Amino acid sequence: MRDLSELSKASRDPFLCAFGERVRVLRSRRGLTRKALARLAGVSERHLANVESGVGNASIQFLRQLTTVLNCSLAEMIGDETASSPEWLMIREVLRGRSEAELAQARAALTGVFAAPISEFARCQRLALIGLRGAGKSTLGQLLADHWKVPFIELNRHIETVAGCSVAEIHDLYGPNAYRRYEYRALEDVIRRYPRCVIATPGGLVSDPASFNLLLSHCYTVWLKAAPEEHMMRVVAQGDTRPMLGNREAMDDLKGILESRAKFYSKADRIFDTSERTQESAIKGLIDELGDVIFSGQRASF
Repeated sequence: MRDLSELSKASRDPFLCAFGERVRVLRSRRGLTRKALARLAGVSERHLANVESGVGNASIQFLRQLTTVLNCSLAEMIGDETASSPEWLMIREVLRGRSEAELAQARAALTGVFAAPISEFARCQRLALIGLRGAGKSTLGQLLADHWKVPFIELNRHIETVAGCSVAEIHDLYGPNAYRRYEYRALEDVIRRYPRCVIATPGGLVSDPASFNLLLSHCYTVWLKAAPEEHMMRVVAQGDTRPMLGNREAMDDLKGILESRAKFYSKADRIFDTSERTQESAIKGLIDELGDVIFSGQRASF
């Protein structure tokens, strides 16, 4: 029969135990005793002992006080992958405080080191449209593909082909993480099979770093931008009134999504605003802007 101490240890939450061990390791790395850390951070030594033992549930304020003294990030304390090795930590330090342009340059350099090289010419043989639903990705994407006589790929449909079920069923049966895996696999398959094409991407693809990095590396990207009111109006005009049902804050939610993704969408090679444009005006404007970059030598009258 196991003794009480063994039972107590077995009943502890694995996450809290692992977290407590990381706090202890960080404290030891800084050469601090538990008493010294508690004094410097202004926290209870008894509570710190409980946390390190895996039986104390720390508050955010408690963690902030510890990270200040231990000179580490909250991610490092919690156990994020980017804080799991000396190399990760040194890379983070090199990147700390850099501008967006410098970070983009570093990302491109790292991609070149670890990914199969792709020429700028080859990248510009695939046009990928990004943006929120209602921006015109499907309609304009099909028209652009017809104009340049290349395949048009609706990535959501390809995801369903790869998964063997609908996007809604993927979310219902397997959850958002599974959807992101299928999304990456579908994009990878499209890139492998179609050296020349126009791709309409799901609005949330930019929120998955792996898929977005793959897209930026292998496709010339255009953010189809529109005012939130136009996004909502176009979705409703397509016959989908769900965004307006049971949600008085629908427009605020949409604006929040757009605001949270804007920095990612702006990583596109080009931004094209479709607000207050007719379909004819938008397609003509896109062709005029992209004709010298995409599918070089394939220009035709529209």
